[in-house]
Amino acid sequence: MIGLVILSVILIGAAYTFLRKVRQGRKVEGRGRSGADVRAAVAMGFVPADGLDTENRFPVSAGQRAALAAVRAGDWQSAAAWLDEAGQDWDERIRRVQVLSELAAEEDGWLLAWRAARPQDPTAAVVHADTSVQVAWNVRGSLSASRTTQEQFRVFHQLIAKAQEAVHEAQRLADPADPVAYMVEQPIAMALGYSHERYRELWAQIVKRDPKVLAAHVGALQYWCRKWRGSHEEARAFARESAAAGAPGDLLSLLPLYAYLEEEMSDQEADPDVYYNQPEVIAAADAALADLAAARADDLRAGRLRHMLAWVLYWQDRCPEAVEQFRAVDGYIGAAPWTYSADPKARYLKARDYCVRQVTRNA
Repeated sequence: MIGLVILSVILIGAAYTFLRKVRQGRKVEGRGRSGADVRAAVAMGFVPADGLDTENRFPVSAGQRAALAAVRAGDWQSAAAWLDEAGQDWDERIRRVQVLSELAAEEDGWLLAWRAARPQDPTAAVVHADTSVQVAWNVRGSLSASRTTQEQFRVFHQLIAKAQEAVHEAQRLADPADPVAYMVEQPIAMALGYSHERYRELWAQIVKRDPKVLAAHVGALQYWCRKWRGSHEEARAFARESAAAGAPGDLLSLLPLYAYLEEEMSDQEADPDVYYNQPEVIAAADAALADLAAARADDLRAGRLRHMLAWVLYWQDRCPEAVEQFRAVDGYIGAAPWTYSADPKARYLKARDYCVRQVTRNA
């Protein structure tokens, strides 16, 4: 899934790859993944390296597989029905929009047929808008600015401007209670450099419709990060505000952990062994564990928090707690922080197998 997370996966990877290779190298001695680690993890039932899914953060349902197969065959009605099934679960609705947009960015015949058949359909309009964003970023590519051609930038800016028009159309057609068409504008705000005032106006449109959509908060955090339009301080402040606004089980405790990850990765001098053991980061991990314990057992969003917790708990040497998170998500690693690496499997396996080995040693 790319959609709203395309900026935090593709471009972050390009910006940080070299830096992380250098920094991860100096940590191998203390936290390397040995043959014993591998054997311990597999013996405990964890998924081997070649079985890891780097595209998804949880198993793809039979319903999703069936819907996407039908869409690939040109059946846009299946796309519409699958999206409608999400109802007012806005996190799930935006996820499904993103899945369909990724397909349409490769082959859009079914989407064009849908728009022709139902030109005023708000669902078709929002998929079209998000697809337009996806296509623009595909042209931009994943390389750093210094390795991206002027022609790529020129076409990218043309396409992102058209995507903005498509988003505004989707917003005009959307149900007044639906924030998804406004969430699709979040990566455009970063690309076009919305002022803080303008971004706050966009954010106000989202939260007045639903103030607790986790995907929207993650998108906003990206805007407030230093690498885009904010600073470490602004990102932390936004994250704390988001977490404070959530009730137990809302999973908004993800935001501080995400902010700490962003800050640690952007600082080449930061040592994760020290950084993640600051009292405030430990407290944030504790709050996230409590939040997770209060969440619904079937909440698909929990995977986001579990992946991030596994990473933070690993650096805090809280291996039993980390293994619990790894056990819950194992096999599906298409999520931050693993996707922030040029080699997500290597990052995941190093952390997982180290923690598993520590637990088995102490058993």
